[in-house]
Amino acid sequence: MIKNMGVADRVIRILLAVVFAALFFTGTVTGVIGYILLVAGGISLATSVVSFCPLYKLIGTNTCPRK
Repeated sequence: MIKNMGVADRVIRILLAVVFAALFFTGTVTGVIGYILLVAGGISLATSVVSFCPLYKLIGTNTCPRK
């Protein structure tokens, strides 16, 4: 996999994952919406860890700076 995510994109996704997890585990958001946010946060965290977003690949976007 070729990296297609820049640092700013990765940081934003990690912060969103933390916020979504906090909302779910504190009970602020519950039910189906809570589980959807938890899954979305997990996906955001996973893609930021590997610096690759499959959706970016599909639409041809690359936020990683060229070397």
